[in-house]
Amino acid sequence: QVQLAETGGGLVQPGGSLRLSCQGSGGTLAYYVVGWFRQAPGKEREGVACINLYDTNTYYADSVKGRFTFSRDNAKNTLYLDLNSLKPDDTAVYYCAADGRETHNCDYYLNAGMDYWGKGTLVNVSN
Repeated sequence: QVQLAETGGGLVQPGGSLRLSCQGSGGTLAYYVVGWFRQAPGKEREGVACINLYDTNTYYADSVKGRFTFSRDNAKNTLYLDLNSLKPDDTAVYYCAADGRETHNCDYYLNAGMDYWGKGTLVNVSN
């Protein structure tokens, strides 16, 4: 069973950037569908980005497309989410997630969620 741990959150001014990292252990992330989600105060969880198991395409929510970049380093068993041109609306707890099932695509996972979750890291975009 894979364990996930996020780091890199913090306070950033509007227009700024952050890099979030997600370290995997107990399993090889290259064999999982992986994604990033966020939950803002008082709002429902939102799927932000996802990489399918086989097609290696990256899928993004419209709200972050062109500003966020999801990447992975299989040698380090680590995922990254680069957040650029941040807005106050991006303030949320960000979670990385993974799922070992091969039966669904990213559209499904970004809406339904995944099996394995980290504890989250807070991103606060404010002056």
